[in-house]
Amino acid sequence: MGRSRYLRATHPGPDGGLDPEAPEALLECLAAVSGRIGRPAVLIAMDDLSAIAVSRVAPMLTDRFRIPHQPDNLPARVADKAELSRLCARWDVPHPETVIPASGAEAAEAAWRLGLPVVAKWSRPWLLPAGAGLRSTTLVHGVAEVRRLYERSAEAGSRLLLQRFLPAGPDTDWFFHGAFARGGRPLLAGSGRKELSWPVRTGLTAVGRWLPDPAVEESGLRLAERLGYQGILDLDFRCDERGTFRLVDFNPRPGAQFRLFTDDRGLDVVQAMYLDLTGQRVPEPVGGPGRVFVAENYALLAAVRGRRLPTTTAARSGGTTGGGAAAGGAGRDTEPVVPGAAARVVPGGAGAARVPGPVPPREERSAAQAGPVLPAGRRPEPGPPPAAGPADGARGPLAGRRPGPVRAAPPRERRGRVEAAWFAPDDLGPFLAMLGAFLGRGLGKGARALRGVPEQGRRGARAVRAPRQRGGERPGPPARRTPPEAPAEPDELVTR
Repeated sequence: MGRSRYLRATHPGPDGGLDPEAPEALLECLAAVSGRIGRPAVLIAMDDLSAIAVSRVAPMLTDRFRIPHQPDNLPARVADKAELSRLCARWDVPHPETVIPASGAEAAEAAWRLGLPVVAKWSRPWLLPAGAGLRSTTLVHGVAEVRRLYERSAEAGSRLLLQRFLPAGPDTDWFFHGAFARGGRPLLAGSGRKELSWPVRTGLTAVGRWLPDPAVEESGLRLAERLGYQGILDLDFRCDERGTFRLVDFNPRPGAQFRLFTDDRGLDVVQAMYLDLTGQRVPEPVGGPGRVFVAENYALLAAVRGRRLPTTTAARSGGTTGGGAAAGGAGRDTEPVVPGAAARVVPGGAGAARVPGPVPPREERSAAQAGPVLPAGRRPEPGPPPAAGPADGARGPLAGRRPGPVRAAPPRERRGRVEAAWFAPDDLGPFLAMLGAFLGRGLGKGARALRGVPEQGRRGARAVRAPRQRGGERPGPPARRTPPEAPAEPDELVTR
């Protein structure tokens, strides 16, 4: 914590940690913190448990802190997976098909009906006991496992939900960040695509890109408006096989990648919230779409697993904060990445990330969706795109008029900036995992070399799995004719 250039002081939390069901200790702790500060301060929760606990003591702290107004225990309601499912159904927000079983037999039947594998979630994950081996979300492959999970409902402290599994793939994982004033009025909002994650396909954002998408933005704005949401939110979406973006998670606080949504003057959702809570005018954001957020150590881990980082411009990163993603500099010192060039090193707070040159092929869809972010109170409207002017893509997210259609920005304006981030230096897990992944890949190559590869063999070949047929049989590889004069040694080595 002492290494961050954004941190001035820290205050210890309540003894014994946070307990949202007994917030008296948090109330006493925050009252003491307010006394040490000596004047009202802005209070923004940075995780779900804190958001739920703070909302329950907020009415007793109005004279001490500036806190976003969340009526009717709203953070706990939206963080509750069961309640979120009902809200989505009520307001026509696409959501994965969800079943809340009332017995083990009903859970097994629901798993068969939804189709295995199925996603199992505990409706209130903040109540899970530590050390019990229960995870908030589990991908279940068998009916017996579903029954066993349901039998642990009392231990988990909340109900079990079963959701239809939405397979992950390229261009499927998206998110929405927003800062909202009273009544759900957007101060700064935007949608983005998760390029890389760690763990791969299932974890936190290792590389994310700010890309306007009308469907994602419409869902996020509709939820905030209907809820009367004030504060910062982070929504996760997954695109299904029909191209529908389905809301899979609602986080009533800033996401780890919130610095991705920063305009050209450094305004992000936290700063916008601070200005609104302190009675200051929130300026109209300028620019933003096209930016890239990179958590450098996790991005390296994800890249080692077979995917490359997207091409963009790169910026020097800033300091490190403890406990979560450290927002680097505002991304002003940029250097172009030349397409086709070799990978180069982006300086970071404690090391470096490799950024390869070629642009991913999925960029065609992103180009069609690039454009200005949502102004205050605006929603995307259908219609023919107007002629792109020189200011397209540089317009801020929050103007006072309704939005036009999403427009494609000129290629030069689509080149974003990288917001590099390193996590807490005392968290050695990601570094050791990254080191192990690199060493494991090197040892694997060495072992294959020691197996006696023929000199004329091609080591770069890959084995391609044949598709499984409906009858359960997997066809063998087609027969290969060998010329009469061919040598006895193989001319191609296929390895896995």
